[in-house]
Amino acid sequence: MVVRAEKIVPATELDDEEMDANVKKYLRGESANLEALQDKKLKGQLAVKEELFKRSAKTAANVEKWLLPSEGGFLEPDGIEKTWRIKQEAIGKEVDILSLKNQFDMVLPDLGPYKLDFTPSGRYMAIAGRKGHLGVLDVKNMNLIKEFQVRETVRDVVFLHNELYFAAAQKKYPYIYNIDGVELHCLKEHGAVSKLQFLRNHFLLASINKFGQLRYQDVTMGTMIANYRTGLGRTDVMQANPYNGIIALGHSNGSSTMWKPMSPNPIVKMLCHHGPLTALAFHPNGHLMATAGMERKIKLWDLRKFEVLQTMPGHAKSLEFSQRGLLAASTGSFVQVFKDASGSQNYSRYMSHSMAKGYQIQEVSFRPYEDVLGIGHSMGWSSILIPGSGEPNFDSWVANPFETSKQRREKEVRSLLEKLPPESIMLDPKKIGTVKPPKKKDKPTRKEREEEMEAAVEAAKGKKLKNKTKGRNKDGKRAKKKQEIVANAKKQIIEQNMKENEELSKKKRKRISEEGADLPKSLQRFAKKKAD
Repeated sequence: MVVRAEKIVPATELDDEEMDANVKKYLRGESANLEALQDKKLKGQLAVKEELFKRSAKTAANVEKWLLPSEGGFLEPDGIEKTWRIKQEAIGKEVDILSLKNQFDMVLPDLGPYKLDFTPSGRYMAIAGRKGHLGVLDVKNMNLIKEFQVRETVRDVVFLHNELYFAAAQKKYPYIYNIDGVELHCLKEHGAVSKLQFLRNHFLLASINKFGQLRYQDVTMGTMIANYRTGLGRTDVMQANPYNGIIALGHSNGSSTMWKPMSPNPIVKMLCHHGPLTALAFHPNGHLMATAGMERKIKLWDLRKFEVLQTMPGHAKSLEFSQRGLLAASTGSFVQVFKDASGSQNYSRYMSHSMAKGYQIQEVSFRPYEDVLGIGHSMGWSSILIPGSGEPNFDSWVANPFETSKQRREKEVRSLLEKLPPESIMLDPKKIGTVKPPKKKDKPTRKEREEEMEAAVEAAKGKKLKNKTKGRNKDGKRAKKKQEIVANAKKQIIEQNMKENEELSKKKRKRISEEGADLPKSLQRFAKKKAD
């Protein structure tokens, strides 16, 4: 067995071969063939641009060693050895002391089972025991920041925009606490919540209660954005897509529904399994979804086509994708980790871990920017090492594990200013900012024609008649004249509509004849018949 830990690239100049390999990553495809060009001016312009592209690629390759100093590594077996047979004890003997600290078991048998949640930086972890135990830990330094007992059932816990605030789904209502354990808000409108999710880009707290009601609440203003009844019964399977902010729910009839705040009906409803859904997870890229059902199958779905990519045998009570695309599935006291070895979204078994007898796993959660998997179970919580699961390089503008209080304050202000409205949540966020193409003017509908006719008749009836000489100004003649004016108005509208229809039919015949001209001679006669 060989364990590839994170390796620091030395700050020396890259050799020629390594430099060429790195430069190829940043080149914009193959260079243009300048030898075949006859135009000297064009040839000179393209030569200048190609030189500019090469220089920019070389600069990016040189800077890479400073911006991306670490390389992530996976388990590499020797010979016929299988990675999923390697135990945590063997991994612990090979890694450094700092990584070894991430292997631990916290045994609290009277307060479990436990739910876990990490901050985006991976430094802080929130814990919630079913028997009312809540706490926040600094897992970087292994310090307990705060713990307290709420003396009632806790079903879920989730951090808000940073580690200073977190929400807990308790027996009757969800509550919001700060890092010191002070109760800030009681969200009575949500009811008895079974699952919570927080959308950080939109500052929305989403919840699903035991009656199947989905709610969105803006935590900045405190207003309730949406309140929808799913109509599919109680569920505790809920997950947010990190790519577009869509909330997915798993139901007892085997279907999965996807919701956004501005739509009272699910925007997607798909049948995933023949039995109730037990778990659901999204890949960080947002295009891959994993579901698990009671029929003991785990399915991977391509959300761009809504079709099954792979079906794996096995039952899972909890599913979770890591930053590097590893999939963790837990059932009973057993955890399996799957890996896409070929890069073609074909997952195979990568690692496995078995807890002590009697430990029933409630939830698994990967720690960001670390090769660590957190496990919440009936006897407490544990942490194991999964090489290659975390992103080795963090962006301090996105998630900084070492940020100070001043940096955190500035980041909070900036994120509030850049908060996205709920209307921006959609299946394809790339549509935001695009211009809607102008709609082609179709043939007027029957209702529009009737309204136009009525308007013309009313205008004709309101027209004043001239006073004429004696004998020509009688009431009967004036009424007859008005009838003639109304009939002429109707006639003009009808003639105008007939003229428009003729023009449309001419355009249609012309288009059909042009299409028929492109057909083979043997098929042109059918196109002519269609045009007639």
